Parts: sequence; C-alpha cells; structure tokens
Amino acid sequence: MPDFKTLLQITCFSTDTAAQRLAAEQLQSHYNFEINCLYLDPSVQFAHNGKGCTIAASMISAGAVIFQNVTIGANQTYNHTSHEWEHLGNPVIGKNVIIADGAKVVGPIIIGDNTLIGTGAIITKDIPANSIAYGVNKFKPREPNYSPVFYKDMPHAPEIIAACEDVVARYQNQ
Repeated sequence: MPDFKTLLQITCFSTDTAAQRLAAEQLQSHYNFEINCLYLDPSVQFAHNGKGCTIAASMISAGAVIFQNVTIGANQTYNHTSHEWEHLGNPVIGKNVIIADGAKVVGPIIIGDNTLIGTGAIITKDIPANSIAYGVNKFKPREPNYSPVFYKDMPHAPEIIAACEDVVARYQNQ
C-alpha cells in the first residue's frame, strides 16, 4: 500500500477518478483521514499523517500545517421559513496557517495568513491575519517573535462549489 503522502497526492491531484476514489478509501481505512478540498496547495502538510482529520475546505493555502483530529468543514443550516440553505461554503485557510490538534474550523469563513489556531479551538468566524485563535471564536494578535448537518433537501455539489468559490474570491479580494 502507498504511504500517506502518496495517497494524499493521488486523492487530491490525480485526474484518474478511479484512482482518486481508491486512494481516498485507503486514506479513510488506514489513517481515518478524509479530505475534500476545492483548492489545496501541494505544500500543505498533515502532521501525524492526518490521523483523525476530516477536511472539507474551499481552499488550503501554501505552507499550512494541520495536526491530528482537526475538522475543517461546513456549518450550513436550513431555514424552514425561507426554505433556503444558509451559511453555505467551507473555510479558506490562508498561507502559513497552523491548525493544532483537535481544532474545529467550520463555515464559510477565512482564516488569515500566518494565523495559529490553538488546540481544541472552535472557530466559526473570520480570523484576521497574524492572529492566534483559541477557545470559541476568540483571537488576539500573534506576537511576531513566537511561533507557537444533514437534511432531506441537501444542497447539490454546484451550489456548494459556488459558495466555496465565493469564499475563495472574498479571500483573494482582501
């Protein structure tokens, strides 16, 4: 069986859909790792072979490092009054972001460049660049000298991709 890095490369960058599917199944089976990312920079690193990670991101930028048991994904909700989905889209992870063990980063949010997401943090709001995020949606400036839902009418792939594209565009237009 190929190693984690090889399986990740096949899953994320191969144009052979059968090979992608097989590699994704092996990542899930052997590493308890799942990834679905619209844009993933090849330099992204997963510490500890991404053990226990579930990743559904709009974009993960260059230099990002993600530790074990991290969740990156959606927090979409269905509005029964308007009969519409709200909060569609997955996070954009900026350049050189470090996401520590057990952090949860969810929703159509942007994590700014050079940010550190602390162990066990729950982040559902945009975090500015050069920050340290911790707790539930708390953040402070990063000191430069230190590095420390399912529902019957689920949105379809084109809606999710469009929403993710909007988050990416918002990130790129900052």
